[in-house]
Amino acid sequence: MTLTHKRIFSTTLVSLVIATLSMAQQYPVFTQYYFNELVINPGYAGAQVQFSATAMYRNQWVNFPGAPRTLNFSAHTSLLKNKIGVGLMVNHDEIGSYKNQHIFGSYSYKLHFNRSTLSMGLQAGVNLLGADFSKLSLQDITDGSFANSINRLKPNFGVGLYYSRKNFFLGASVPFILNNDLASVGENFVTSIIEARYYFFRGGTVFPIVRDEKVKLNPSFLMRTQEGQPLSFDANLAVIFYDVFSIGGSYRLGDSFMTFIDLKLTEQIHFGYSYDRTTSDLNLFSNGSHEFVINFRSPIRGVHKNPECPQYYNYR
Repeated sequence: MTLTHKRIFSTTLVSLVIATLSMAQQYPVFTQYYFNELVINPGYAGAQVQFSATAMYRNQWVNFPGAPRTLNFSAHTSLLKNKIGVGLMVNHDEIGSYKNQHIFGSYSYKLHFNRSTLSMGLQAGVNLLGADFSKLSLQDITDGSFANSINRLKPNFGVGLYYSRKNFFLGASVPFILNNDLASVGENFVTSIIEARYYFFRGGTVFPIVRDEKVKLNPSFLMRTQEGQPLSFDANLAVIFYDVFSIGGSYRLGDSFMTFIDLKLTEQIHFGYSYDRTTSDLNLFSNGSHEFVINFRSPIRGVHKNPECPQYYNYR
């Protein structure tokens, strides 16, 4: 690689990292929110009644230097005879020389109707943005724009609604409401990184396609918009076999095709995997994105007394 090519590549990578944080993806975009709604909606806290813990790992744009890598852990449960839900979410996101962490607690209050539940959720926590510019291969190491590292701690909060029946749900949420000024970077090309506000609207249904209900269809959608960015729309469709195995695909408008599977390993443990293949020009440089999920669910003795827990693929 010639010096000119190195300079172009280095400049492109730095620009991508900063542009991604300042205008585009700040909160990681998961594919398997499909199996863990808490990552986008605090109103989902306690929706499974029993204790539910989920670990997620996402490796985005494989083989693209500085591409995002994300670790997420979340847990939630219902309390007080399913009157409220509580949850915790910890997220670690890396892109280039930047690290972005979220730690949020969530609370939901539930209104129970004859066959459905409306859950009103609130989450609050902190966001920590850090950057270590020593990891960058700069042509001019004396450039003052990258002389200092960044460490910013900012509080934030969000709200969400989650309405569910056994075979249907709708949700709406704004996970981060405050537009925090996270950091000032450089003197010439970026003045600040502003934490953007996201809006999510999500829905789905499950229905049998054979009489014994051993095979079901599970279509769903997600509309996502971020301030200053165009509307994003996901169309998802899964086929569920014997409430043990699920396989499906998604299309993210103007961005990617996704495939995913979920497998029941034991009565308490599910494993999921998804692969995203981008349809943008990034497809020339990347081998797609991989995402892995492991979920554990179980009643807590002394807290959940004879709980009526929904099946894994049902909504209530």
